Amino acid sequence: MTETHPRARDAEYAVVVPTLGRPGLRVCLHALAEASGPGPARVILVDDRPGPVRRPLTADVPPSLRSRTIVIRGGARGPAAARNLGWRAAGDVPWIVFLDDDVVPGPTWGDDLTLDLAAATERTAGITARIEVPLPTDRRPTDWERNTASLAGARWITADMAYRRAALAAVGGFDERFRRAFREDADLALRILDAGWTLTGGRRTTTHPVRPAGRWTSVRLQAGNADDVLMTRLHGRHWWRRAQAPRGRLPAHLAVTGAAVTALGCALLGRHRPAGVCAAAWLAGTAEFALARILPGPRTRDEVLTMTVTSALIPPAATWHWLRGRLAHRTARPLTPLGTGEPAPAPRPAVRERLRS
Repeated sequence: MTETHPRARDAEYAVVVPTLGRPGLRVCLHALAEASGPGPARVILVDDRPGPVRRPLTADVPPSLRSRTIVIRGGARGPAAARNLGWRAAGDVPWIVFLDDDVVPGPTWGDDLTLDLAAATERTAGITARIEVPLPTDRRPTDWERNTASLAGARWITADMAYRRAALAAVGGFDERFRRAFREDADLALRILDAGWTLTGGRRTTTHPVRPAGRWTSVRLQAGNADDVLMTRLHGRHWWRRAQAPRGRLPAHLAVTGAAVTALGCALLGRHRPAGVCAAAWLAGTAEFALARILPGPRTRDEVLTMTVTSALIPPAATWHWLRGRLAHRTARPLTPLGTGEPAPAPRPAVRERLRS
């Protein structure tokens, strides 16, 4: 990517990358540096790793970007808070481009971004990239690979999203109550739209590789049900239609978990027939869920075992996080088109470290 050079003021941009220091950060930054087209005015790396001892990020930054790169220490409070630190520290540039630390910008990314920004109207607040998820060609994708592939169709995903700085300031940036990399992008997009701005798709292309995942990843992902509760509190019951987000299987998970709990309770009370009926309902629901995940996949022994075990654990995990979310967000107020419903958090002073070339 070329050095910054004189150009139209409204085409200047900064890149903000919240990071946990994953190996993909080096790949992401080198792809950014090698892409054709005008480079960013500056690159803000928000180091969101917990703990005081951290591996320096200097080695991950290519030489051509070091003079323009600033490292900010995050508070390990999640990507929403990290992105807020980043865009507020980016300086007076019209556009902020958010990148995840595990994506790979395309070879013409800079040129394509320039065209995206040039096509923006005065009311355009954000421009998303085209996200591509490479999948294996010699076999069917696993459940985790299909989960990652769904990012290609996600609306307003901040894996690569350019936002007008004025729009971010107008709505207060990301809602830092979203502590995980989930729903914080949809929440921001809906608030931007409610404020009268528009969002559009761009032409630049970014690859989102499938990260390695453990056997229990799908169970841990159920924590997102608590974030869905917050989305419902803020945006109403039908927020997922506006955000064009998948509805998910929470109603089925609640029913299956209810059947299991009822079966156990009836068995303890000696009511064997109702216990048997509820146990059969739990088994049927679990089997249906497992088959829905196994049949589209490679059906290897390990995949079938993982899907079978996790399909029994996911419904109670989803139910637990849903109940946790209802408790945690019980006081959250619905948003209005003219406000955010909650006071914006006061910006925290950023600890900066400028890299030397």
